[in-house]
Amino acid sequence: MNLTEYQSEAIKTAKKWDDRNSALAYQAMGLAGEAGEAVDIIKKHFRGDKPLNEETTEKLKKELCDVMWYIANICETVGFQMADLPQINIDKLRARHGETFSGYGDRTGAGR
Repeated sequence: MNLTEYQSEAIKTAKKWDDRNSALAYQAMGLAGEAGEAVDIIKKHFRGDKPLNEETTEKLKKELCDVMWYIANICETVGFQMADLPQINIDKLRARHGETFSGYGDRTGAGR
């Protein structure tokens, strides 16, 4: 399944809102919540509470799928295709870092 097909399928399961601002507010809060759930799995691994084993990896996949669902719905609400995002991101990264990447996502080099 490509991202255009995914977006088309994902929006079929979304709540229909009377106005765009309500839809965006709900979708943004949902995105933050699901991203938080994914981060919590990684946090527990980092802290040593839960190893990244088959069970927790599957749980992480499902949370990341929920993140994708909200991204697809935000894209739809705003009026663009999720399928455009990967190239936009690569173009942004190449403009910032060139063809190679040092491993740091900001220009400051924080964490080096």
